[in-house]
Amino acid sequence: MHKRLFIPGPVEVSKEVLQKMSTPMIGHRTKDASNLQRSISEKMRKLMYTESEILLSTSSGSGLMEGAIRSCTRKRAAVFSIGAFGDRWHKMAATNGVPADKFSSEPGKPTTPEMVDEVLSTGKYDLITITHNETSTGVMNPVEEIAEVMKKYPEVVYCLDAVSSLGGTKIEVDKLGVDICITSTQKCLGLPPGMAICSFSEKAVEAAKQVQFRGVYLDLLDLYNYIKKKDYQYPSTPSLSHMFALDYQLDRILEEGLENRFARHSEMAGYVRSWAKEKFDLFPEEKYASNTVTAIKNTRNIDVGALNKKLGEAGYMISDGYGDLKGVTFRIAHMADTQPEEIKKLLSIIDGILFEN
Repeated sequence: MHKRLFIPGPVEVSKEVLQKMSTPMIGHRTKDASNLQRSISEKMRKLMYTESEILLSTSSGSGLMEGAIRSCTRKRAAVFSIGAFGDRWHKMAATNGVPADKFSSEPGKPTTPEMVDEVLSTGKYDLITITHNETSTGVMNPVEEIAEVMKKYPEVVYCLDAVSSLGGTKIEVDKLGVDICITSTQKCLGLPPGMAICSFSEKAVEAAKQVQFRGVYLDLLDLYNYIKKKDYQYPSTPSLSHMFALDYQLDRILEEGLENRFARHSEMAGYVRSWAKEKFDLFPEEKYASNTVTAIKNTRNIDVGALNKKLGEAGYMISDGYGDLKGVTFRIAHMADTQPEEIKKLLSIIDGILFEN
């Protein structure tokens, strides 16, 4: 039996999008392929509120995260971590020989603008990484406030992990001063996993030109140059299936209306937070709670595995806590094409399992 997914990725994918994945192949060196990538890029610019070039990568979001820190760190990177995925970004730097320091917040706490200012005021760093939305803790960082600090450091390349938030909450890339904004298909965009997307500013281009060892497959400057030189071609063979589906899904997203889409995500988050506060508690401070996934503090010490097994019998699936937070928290995602009625139904089923026996 298929389980409807309320986990922080992969998400439930509509039948129409899945059908687009089975579109017959075209040559990836044809004008049709160029037109497809150009179409995706134009729509992604609208979704990202950016004028920058858009890069596609046949990888998960982690691929572009690794590519960004390796391709654009000239001197030293400051990695701000609010959980598992910030930690991963620092590991990527270390294992690629990129000088980097990690600045961690306590679990459930955000990266504050004061932290960023204090670190960058040392003058040691020419690139920073921020996790916009940390699925392991359910924290959404205050990027608007961080943007004000970043105005003081125009020479620093600003990388933002928006893997689990872009398409579910408003991220005005250019207004925020973000140079490389990274997302991937299996979260708020509502596609199967396998493709990542990022914006790539002129500042990032100039920074990458100064880095000697950028790798090959994840060299963002090479991706950028190839697009420019070959009219939206891809240096290696891309996942055309994802591109067909992404182009179609972006039409659906724009048709829904960006503000409507963001409002829907916010509405779903509101339902889950209210339920969590009534029955358990929120793990992060509510001010910093994510609009796309809610991390719930397991104050009743329920057996999350047993709950998920019962949910599975009803055709649903939520997520246990991540890593050290397993059992301490559990998570309910509300992203992509999920509708408020579906969230309400899920919560009523959980209530039936936990509180009505």
